[in-house]
Amino acid sequence: MVPEVLSQSEIDNLLSALTSGEVDAEAISRAHAEKKIKTYDFRRPDKFSKDQLRAIQMIHDAFARQMTTSLSTMVRSMVSVEVASVDQMSYDEFVRSLVQPTVIAVLEMYPFNGNAVLEINPSIVFTIIDRMLGGKGESILKPRDLTDIEQTVVERVLMRILELMEESWSTVVDIRFRFESMESNPFFVQICPATDMVLLVTLKLEIAGVQGIMNLCIPYFVMEPMIDKLSSQHWFASTGRKDGAEARPILEKKIRKIRVPLALELGRVTLTVDDILQLQPGQVIRLDQGLDDPIRVLVGKEVKYLARPGLSRGNFAAEITGLVPTDPDEEGSLS
Repeated sequence: MVPEVLSQSEIDNLLSALTSGEVDAEAISRAHAEKKIKTYDFRRPDKFSKDQLRAIQMIHDAFARQMTTSLSTMVRSMVSVEVASVDQMSYDEFVRSLVQPTVIAVLEMYPFNGNAVLEINPSIVFTIIDRMLGGKGESILKPRDLTDIEQTVVERVLMRILELMEESWSTVVDIRFRFESMESNPFFVQICPATDMVLLVTLKLEIAGVQGIMNLCIPYFVMEPMIDKLSSQHWFASTGRKDGAEARPILEKKIRKIRVPLALELGRVTLTVDDILQLQPGQVIRLDQGLDDPIRVLVGKEVKYLARPGLSRGNFAAEITGLVPTDPDEEGSLS
């Protein structure tokens, strides 16, 4: 619509009318203010306030940072994860925006009633599968359904993603995400009526140069019991710095879950390259350990324990007999 432009004579007449009092400027302003109408679509009622959406974005910003680190370790490649948007829409709009086939995980949100949906773009899914199976991280040109082996690989990744989601949401409310089923056709997944409003968190992923989208869709009726806790003030209060007495048991609990490699060293020997090349089947390599000598137990790359080899229920085993002193100058018997 082209705006109406007043001529110079019309501007002069308007100014003279305002000066003489024939036109009341305040009345015009009031009438203009009264005519302001806010457009509202009753098919898409706003269920979440801006403050609640901001708190949800903060939760998933933390989730994106954790997922970047964890997924990089799993696929052994550079990974970038960031929140692209946090929005609310009808469930029908969300379903129609998805490609087909895709990878959809139906989730339970214990202790709340109802399901959520985690959808991952096929381009990213096949890149993850290719990396975890030893490939270069190549995607596929045409999306297809997953094979049984590919589903097993994806489920392993999903379990780790759900653990990170639980940890991120725990700053506001205690939720347990449980994997229920996997689908490829979005129209076969009906977690709520088509016209119901849902929360949609969209994350942008980049793995080994391949970009894709991951969507988390949660119906409003599932989130309604915890809606009062979703505020930026509550999030900042729950993520505030804790004193040492409160933080220590939390740190200890997290440290106890860290996985470290444990290995037994039966003995050592030094060979030349020529000796190794001349080895034949059936030859015996003599180690520096006797049968009655204790073997070394390595935690990571450090020798921490001494042990005695043996069998337990038909399996090779070792019984810890002592600790290796941490002080190299320490002498005497091992405890």
